[in-house]
Amino acid sequence: MSRFFCDADCELDYKIIKELGISLIKMPFTLDGKEELFDCGETTDYKGFFDKMRQGASAKTQALNAYDYVQYFEPVFAAGEDILYVSFSHEMSGTFVSMNNALDELKEKYPDRKCTVVDTKSISMGAGIIVYFAAKLHNEGKTDEEVVAFVEQLREKVKIYFTVDDLVYLKRGGRLTSFKAAMGTILNLKPIIGVQDGKLVNLETAKGRKKALHNLVNFIEKDEIDASYPLIILDADSGEDSDHLKELILESYSGLEIWHFDVGPVIGCHCGPGTLGVIFVSKK
Repeated sequence: MSRFFCDADCELDYKIIKELGISLIKMPFTLDGKEELFDCGETTDYKGFFDKMRQGASAKTQALNAYDYVQYFEPVFAAGEDILYVSFSHEMSGTFVSMNNALDELKEKYPDRKCTVVDTKSISMGAGIIVYFAAKLHNEGKTDEEVVAFVEQLREKVKIYFTVDDLVYLKRGGRLTSFKAAMGTILNLKPIIGVQDGKLVNLETAKGRKKALHNLVNFIEKDEIDASYPLIILDADSGEDSDHLKELILESYSGLEIWHFDVGPVIGCHCGPGTLGVIFVSKK
């Protein structure tokens, strides 16, 4: 039997992670020069983090180093167990280079142990919904190979779309030039961003916040949501806009199971407060 791992970039709530018996790899971020580890809400002050960002605090992310991964993985190998790690998109971070270096080091010490890593090709609860159902299968006794096959199938159907409220954070992260951010702010433009092949892609631009929320709902219809899975609303301290988005969704999809998850500080560093998103499984 293997030990099931995920990372904090999947943004599942820590209570769910503990309930499913998942081992969590905490991801680092820095707020005003102080480094912290995101633990999926166990000690996280979500609102406090975004309040500080609104006040101009500098927020950045870092990658784990090989030593960090050794600290997570070696005790499992030493106990005679293998590892199954369902991760966020490898396209989005250099942290997996460090992970591979750590595994190469551990392979020499524990040649009979195996670490299976499967890429969700997503981020936030796009990865989280895959982790959730994969962990359930793992707990039911499915083999690592069966869980990997499930992840590889489901990841092709998971859709993630979000809109940011303030373009300054995309500019800080290098995803917008200063000129485009300034012009977009003046014109009240709100980009709709999605995830394709593990990468963030700017799909379209809406005029104003209200139109952006309606466009998020349009993607649910366009991609033919599979209502046997829950739809997830991602919320970076968006206040009443989050409730409004839920109302818009239920107008078209009454009875749909909707989960609400906060955007954590690691993802929040890049998108900023006020970000809203939808994640769902498509029939396609």
